[in-house]
Amino acid sequence: MSASSAPNYHIASIPGDGIGVDITQAAKTVLSTLSTASKAFTLSYTDLDWSSSAYLQRGYYMPEDWATQLRKHDAIYFGAVGWPSVPDHISLWQMILPIRQQMNQYVNVRPTRILAGTKSPVAACQKDPKLLDWVIVRENSEGEYAGQGGTTHGHTKDAIATELAIFTYVGIERIMRFAFEVAKSRPRKKLTMVTKSNAQRHGMVLWDKVFYEVAEEYKGVVEFDKMLVDAMTVRMVEKPESMDTIVATNLHADILSDLAAALAGSIGIAPSSNLDPTRKNPSMFEPIHGSAPDIAGKGIANPVGAFWSAAEMVRWLGNGKLDETAGRLMQAIANVTVTGVKTRDLGGEKSTAEVTDAVCQEIVKLFSKP
Repeated sequence: MSASSAPNYHIASIPGDGIGVDITQAAKTVLSTLSTASKAFTLSYTDLDWSSSAYLQRGYYMPEDWATQLRKHDAIYFGAVGWPSVPDHISLWQMILPIRQQMNQYVNVRPTRILAGTKSPVAACQKDPKLLDWVIVRENSEGEYAGQGGTTHGHTKDAIATELAIFTYVGIERIMRFAFEVAKSRPRKKLTMVTKSNAQRHGMVLWDKVFYEVAEEYKGVVEFDKMLVDAMTVRMVEKPESMDTIVATNLHADILSDLAAALAGSIGIAPSSNLDPTRKNPSMFEPIHGSAPDIAGKGIANPVGAFWSAAEMVRWLGNGKLDETAGRLMQAIANVTVTGVKTRDLGGEKSTAEVTDAVCQEIVKLFSKP
């Protein structure tokens, strides 16, 4: 395919705060190299300064027409948000969660595996890294992050706060169906559903009920089981090979995917995709790590999670046509990490720029081969 005939995708770029700025620029560099080397696609960007520094200056993260702006794009690439002078619930509820909810990004997908050259703290995985290869499917639109509840007498010692988790049949059914399809597409065809229905006797009981209803359609095709979330943390550490695809609520998957990243070597390598499976709205791609203000601007942030998220974005944009291209980006990352070119969180000494340059060089090599 010639560069002139390759599809162009318009990306909304939101670097955000801290190392989000560093790793977003690194991801753009890698994507530019991938585009040039593969000749399979091109990208154009709209850079949006929806950051905490902007919030402190003007009093808001996003303008009133933010949803209209985002819908003009094919995808959203996001860095990180959060700054010490802004309470975390403000940055979360004035930007990230509104985007996920209003863009109908009801699926969050977080793949986890041990990249070549990285070391898991799990002894069994040090001997055989292939034991840990999961995809965590997170319900991304309701549940514990539905934003329902309130506070009364908030400035007194009589303060009362409620936080309501909202579970709907429609919301549960669609995430379960998506998770079963992911499991069906993977070699092991295995799905583990995470719950806490022994203690949460309404919403999570409905969660379980709908899971088993959907499971009836996949009997004989996908193997499935159920785990309480507390027991799941133990299983992830002690028997990583016993799982493949995992589906969990908004809160449970948020926590479990951070644990998964640590078990794979570092939260710095972990990607995520916030998907609208209907493709009526742009999906958003981001590494799962935070803004890390303590190392912001120092050039030492691990860009691998940003690169992996970029690969997932390319895969999604291509809708089956760019899988090989995205796969070569992942191969380039592995070719670099296996040689010891890594940032400090992975036991290396390289800078963000050095890792970025090395990955770009590998991309060029991979596409130069006949």
